[in-house]
Amino acid sequence: MVMKKKYSIFHIDGGLGKHIAATAVAKCIKNNYPDRDLIVVCAWPQIFVEIDYVYKVFRSGHTPYFYQDYILDADSLIFKGEPYFTTEHIYKQKPLIENWCKLHQLQYKNEQPTLRFNNIYLQIARVIWKYDKPPFIIQSNGGMFNDDKGLSYKWTRDIPPPVVQSIVNYYSKRYTVFQVCRPNSYIANGAIAVNTEMDIMEMLSILLISEKRLLIDSSLQHASAALQLPSTVLWIGTSPKVFGYDLHTNISAKQPTNLKYPDSYLFDYNFEGLAFEYPYGPTDDIFDIDEIVKVLG
Repeated sequence: MVMKKKYSIFHIDGGLGKHIAATAVAKCIKNNYPDRDLIVVCAWPQIFVEIDYVYKVFRSGHTPYFYQDYILDADSLIFKGEPYFTTEHIYKQKPLIENWCKLHQLQYKNEQPTLRFNNIYLQIARVIWKYDKPPFIIQSNGGMFNDDKGLSYKWTRDIPPPVVQSIVNYYSKRYTVFQVCRPNSYIANGAIAVNTEMDIMEMLSILLISEKRLLIDSSLQHASAALQLPSTVLWIGTSPKVFGYDLHTNISAKQPTNLKYPDSYLFDYNFEGLAFEYPYGPTDDIFDIDEIVKVLG
């Protein structure tokens, strides 16, 4: 009798930050089923290709003969589901990774994200990130390279421009400040913009040279957790209880008093930060800059 090959097949949808978080779920799958080769199908295969517990990674939509090779005559377990639409996630009852593992009925043992750079990326990082003072990384905007809406400011995902400028003003004499942002976003005076299309691993490699980090809830805060780099993370339309990490210092925005939910369905705020739902007044301080500076040191 010919033994069937045994696989675990993990399918991921969503953005870059979610993919980095998903490396922890992938590790949990492998830990629960160590006798099965782990196959990942996703939009950002660069995140998984160097990880030793992943057998193969396929880019979504580029899976020729996949059914024939990994389903038809194989013994495969399928892990495909959307954790964002579970009750626990909508009610912010569990962290994303833990809830994702529960969705797939996995025994979760505090697996954390993983990020690996090959030697080419390590060499590139030393060349492209040039600085004359200690590097300070600010990711001011979420959805950097996969944004198709053309909005310059998404209030649920972006650090308010006055806050960015104040922080740059305070630190630019002592640090080389790199501002990671979307191409059409506000660029603070005194910061070096990182806002052009580039290889994702090249962009993430900026963390390898960083000495100080101020991040919004987006890809770099997940990557910093994967690299064990404690960072200061600001939160507006999302919750550190769900998407955050204990490694970081998490600062949430001031709670608005004029909440408006006209287009809200399962979540409080639209992820794109619709302008007409903006709940703060013209004199409201969304963040306390003194608090941020105190935490950053």
